[in-house]
Amino acid sequence: MLQGKQTWKFENRPVIIGAATVVGPDEGDGPLAADFDLVHPELDMQQKSWEKAERLLLEQASEFALNNARIEKDQLQFYVGGDLMNQIISNSFAARTLGVPNIGVFGACSTSMESLAIASLMVNSGAGQYVLAGTCSHNCTAEKQFRYPTEYGSQKPPTAQYTVTGAGAVVVAATGDGPVVEYATIGKVIDLGIKDPFNMGAAMAPAAVDTIQAHFNDTGRTPKDYDLIVTGDLASVGHPLAKELLIRDGVPMNDTTFKDCGLMVFDVDRQKVQAGGSGCGCSAVVTYGHILKKIAKGELKRVLVVATGALLSPLSFQQGESIPCIAHAVAISGGKE
Repeated sequence: MLQGKQTWKFENRPVIIGAATVVGPDEGDGPLAADFDLVHPELDMQQKSWEKAERLLLEQASEFALNNARIEKDQLQFYVGGDLMNQIISNSFAARTLGVPNIGVFGACSTSMESLAIASLMVNSGAGQYVLAGTCSHNCTAEKQFRYPTEYGSQKPPTAQYTVTGAGAVVVAATGDGPVVEYATIGKVIDLGIKDPFNMGAAMAPAAVDTIQAHFNDTGRTPKDYDLIVTGDLASVGHPLAKELLIRDGVPMNDTTFKDCGLMVFDVDRQKVQAGGSGCGCSAVVTYGHILKKIAKGELKRVLVVATGALLSPLSFQQGESIPCIAHAVAISGGKE
C-alpha cells in the first residue's frame, strides 16, 4: 500500500464513477465553460450571503455527482471534504444537507486532491464502497475573509490571484466504470519564508516541486508516463517558477504536458483575474469537469493532478508569520488495465 516514503499505491484501483462541477459567472465566461455541469449567472446565486452561495455550490455539485454516478444518497458510506472558510463551514453545512458520515479536511487549495486521496484510500482498503469527495470556494467569501470586503474595491498587484467561484465533487467506488485512481502522493509542508499574501504562486511553487519529485522517486515514474501533469493554482507567477525549479533538478517539463489549473480555468489575457485562478474550487472544477471529460473521451490516458495550498490564516498573516504551503498529488488513469 505504502510505496516509497510518501505515496499510496491503490492496488484495488478505486473508480471515479461520477463527477460534477458547479461554477459562477466568471468561470462560465472562461475557456472551460462547456465542461461544467451548471453555471450560475450571478455571484450571489439568489442567496442572502456569499457564504450561503458557496454552500449552495457544494450542495449542488454533490447532488449532480450522485446523479452522474447513478446512486442514491443513502448508498454513500462517507463524505470527505473541506474548504477555505474558518472551521470549514461550507463543507460542514453541505454535509448536514447530505446527512451522511462526514470527515472534514483542510489543505487550503490542495483540498480537492487531499479529499480524493483519502476517499480513494478508504475505498481501496474496504472501509467504504461508495465515498463522496468534494470541495468549494467563492471569490467573495475568500476576499472577505483573507483580504478585504468586496465592497471596498481594493487594488491588487499583478501577482495576486482571483479566487475561483466553484465546487467539484466525485463519487469514488470499489467497482464500476470510469477513471481509476492509481496513486496518491501526500505532500510535506514547505515554507521558504514568503510573507506576501498577494504572491501565493511563488509561495506554493516549492511545495508543488517537492511533491512532484517525491511522486517520481516513490513510483519510479517520469514525466513521460503522463499525458498531463497539472498543478493546482500556481498561476502565471508560480507555474513558470515551478517548471524552472524542476528543470534545474533534472526533471524535464514542457509547456504541452505541464499546465496549471489557475491558468486553464480563466482566459488571463481577456478576463480581469490578475495572475490567474486560485482557491479550493480551482483544481476541483478543472479536474472534475475538464480533465475527467478528456479522460472519458480517450484524449488523455494518464494524468497527475498536483493540487497546491497555502496554509495561512488571517491571524497568522496579521502576526507576521510566513506562509507554509503544501501540495498533494493524485494519479488518475483512463481505466482498469
